[in-house]
Amino acid sequence: MGRAIAVAAAVLAVVTGCTVQAPEGDGKRRSPVHIEIPDGTPSPARTPDGDGDGGPGTAPAPPGDDRPRAAPRVLWSRGDTGRDVRELQARLRQVAWLFDGPTGTYDGPTEKAVSGFQGKRGLPRTGRTDTVTWQRLLGMTHEPGKWDLYLMGGQPADPPDPRCATGRVLCVDKTSRTLRWMIDGRTVSTMAVRFGSQYTPTREGVFSVYWKSRDHVSTLYDSPMPYAMFFSGGQAVHYSADFAARGYAGASHGCVNVRDEAAIAGLYAQVRNGDKVVVSR
Repeated sequence: MGRAIAVAAAVLAVVTGCTVQAPEGDGKRRSPVHIEIPDGTPSPARTPDGDGDGGPGTAPAPPGDDRPRAAPRVLWSRGDTGRDVRELQARLRQVAWLFDGPTGTYDGPTEKAVSGFQGKRGLPRTGRTDTVTWQRLLGMTHEPGKWDLYLMGGQPADPPDPRCATGRVLCVDKTSRTLRWMIDGRTVSTMAVRFGSQYTPTREGVFSVYWKSRDHVSTLYDSPMPYAMFFSGGQAVHYSADFAARGYAGASHGCVNVRDEAAIAGLYAQVRNGDKVVVSR
């Protein structure tokens, strides 16, 4: 009878899952529950926000390996400039951590955006872009195109059209989206410009400035056109607040938009009626 009761108790224990683990080889009992104690450096596969971005990160050390881990290498930090910084900024825009630029300069807003991105994913909030941060961002974004990198201007100008080689010329290049102000073959200034959409394209060819209007307002679209220099019907070179705010995310109704108000104010003061305008692709 006693043996039957013992057997039944053992069966009941198995069925209900209340088993007792045998001691380990050192004679100490181990908890049946595996508890992970954070060490201050979360695994890249387990981020606090659970967004599952899955960046490569740094692999955790094997159990029992107490060797110090090498700090990730810093790629870019505040004050750095160049094309790589533009790409960083363009990718931060894709994940809504940066709204200005890209400018190509690692400035305060960029540092703040990187710090926020790092903190959201359990990485140290340094504000510097190291290899771990960069790999995580790469895994969440796509390769930016040319006009993502130069969304707000700053792109280099292509060589000027041969028709711009003589005289006083507003030399407009649709391919590089730039305007050169040239006098006798010499470039005086260069600025980023925007054109009309496919439905209201900017006309190409050789024209001349026939009218200047400092505080012009479009009678067709009821929109401001400051520093307007008309060269073909209702099409003009002028300042655009929309271009300054949205960059190449928008388009004009056929005019040549300039986003740098100081630059076009200086240009407007120099250009005369009768000066040549060349719009080429």
